[in-house]
Formats: sequence, C-alpha cells, structure tokens
Amino acid sequence: MTMNNAGAVITDKPYLNILYQDEYLVAVDKPAGLFVHRSFMDKDEIYFALQLVRDQIGQYVYPLHRLDRPTSGVLLFALTQECARLMGQKFTEQEIVKTYYALTRGHLLTDGIIDHPLKEKLDELGDKNVNPDKAPQSAQTVYHSMASATIPQPLGRYPSVRYSLIKCQPKTGRRHQIRRHLAHLRHPIIGDINYGDNKQNPFFAQHFAFKRLMLMAKQVDFIHPITKKAVTIHADFDQQWQQVFTEFSWSNDVFSSP
Repeated sequence: MTMNNAGAVITDKPYLNILYQDEYLVAVDKPAGLFVHRSFMDKDEIYFALQLVRDQIGQYVYPLHRLDRPTSGVLLFALTQECARLMGQKFTEQEIVKTYYALTRGHLLTDGIIDHPLKEKLDELGDKNVNPDKAPQSAQTVYHSMASATIPQPLGRYPSVRYSLIKCQPKTGRRHQIRRHLAHLRHPIIGDINYGDNKQNPFFAQHFAFKRLMLMAKQVDFIHPITKKAVTIHADFDQQWQQVFTEFSWSNDVFSSP
C-alpha cells in the first residue's frame, strides 16, 4: 500500500466501487488522487479510472465527463458509442444535474448563483496550440450553504478558524469551475493548492491528520438517453469526510442525499 501525491491511499491495484450499471452506462466512486485517464501530468502514475473500470467490468468504456484528480465522487462512463454521443448532447445542453459538496474557508452563510466568466485553463503541453488570449467564457454555479463550524484556535490575524459546507451545482462545465468560483467569493475550498488559503490548508492538514482537496461530486441526475427513465446516482461521504462531520457535530443524515 502506498500514498500518492494527492494524499490518497492507493493499493497495488485499486478496486473502484460501482455505483450504477446497466447495459449502456456505468458509474463509479472515484477516490481523491486518481486521474480519470492519462494526461501530460501523469508520468509517475500507474492506474487510471478509465483503465480500472474497463478491467473490472471487462469491456471498453467511454468517459463522459471529467473530475479533477483531487476531486472524489461520482464518475460516469458510457458502454456504447451511441450512448456516449447521446449523453454528450445532454451535457452540452445542460440536461445533466451534477451536485458537489465543498468544505470552504470562512462562514459562507448565503445561497445564490455565481455568474463569473472564467478564462480557459490550459495545459502547458496538451493545449500548446490553443490561443492563450481567448476571451473568458461564461460560467455559472448555483450554491447553497448547508452548515458552518468554528474551531476556537487563532490563525494568522483571526481569533478562530471557520468552515462552511457548501452544496454546488455548476450550470456550465469550465475547468476548475467550482474551485475558481468559490475562491472568487473569497471562500476557497480547503486543500486547494491552486486557489486555496496557504494558512488554512496547513492548519487543516495538521488538525485532521490528512491532506486532500475537500471537494466531492456527490450526485448526478439525468433522464436516461435510451430507457428515458429518471436516473439518480449518488456516492457516500468517505471516511475522511465523516471525520470532519464528527468533529463539527454535523449529522450525516442531513447530507446523505442532496
């Protein structure tokens, strides 16, 4: 058993929990620290979600969306090329509802919609031919404050450390959208090394004895493109999230279903 750079435990060959499967689609619970597929940043990685799912179910799979490496939760694949095409249309037409949970810095006690354009994030190698001067793209994220907590310890110029649990539903699919939008509100996600707080992140890692991005893809809702039935797929909060809930006396029942 080894620990990867994202702070997640990876066994010799991870087994992914299958959340949903029929003859057209399969969804798994992706752990934090696992890439969805090969990229220019993965030279030291051995396993990828796409490969693991393919090997577990014994057939080719088509990735339908992306979760950042440090983000955990529901990851959806198609099992046929036609289903992948139809689901791609649903993503493009915003007919798929994705619900995330984030633990953020500070007390964010309001509900609302973040309507803040985002400049496209480019990979140094993978997007080398993309125009870096491309105008910012429209981006909207609906958010709801679910709970808040305080640790009575001073940090920097503040007398205590404050956290909020935020439910987010992105209406668009820009890269790092939720992470960038919450940082725009000055409530960055805990454990975010790109957009987060360089005082809060070390404090959290020391206090809770683990280090990771506290962002989870909790649920996906859509109308099945073949059967036309409503489908809801959700993942459970893992042990580290449960540890946070226990520390803050948050009832898991409140958050078990978005």
